[in-house]
Amino acid sequence: MSTRNAALFHTVVNWHEMPVTQVRPGVRRRVYATDEVMICHHELDIGMTLNPHRHEDFDQLVHIAEGRANYYVDGVAHDMRAGSFLLVPRGSEHYVEPTEAPCVNIDFFVPPRADLLP
Repeated sequence: MSTRNAALFHTVVNWHEMPVTQVRPGVRRRVYATDEVMICHHELDIGMTLNPHRHEDFDQLVHIAEGRANYYVDGVAHDMRAGSFLLVPRGSEHYVEPTEAPCVNIDFFVPPRADLLP
């Protein structure tokens, strides 16, 4: 385990105790990362500023934990509700548009995104 952060093991964390970052109007983010995976918890407001973008270096697994949203991938809307998962392939333009509040979107990144690490 010499290359892994041993302090992360056997440690309980809670979303509600993590710092919140206001990403843009209508989007709040909490991030948990290990050496191998990153999980981003997003609280999304209806009418939030949309952000079409793409990642060239990694796939993104999306989970809608609460509410409902249209998740767009390469211009195609996917109707997602609480409990839904969607795998977004690297290089695809994507963004989320919440349609039912409260909307919680949880993203999984492997490997962790360097631009979101503290």
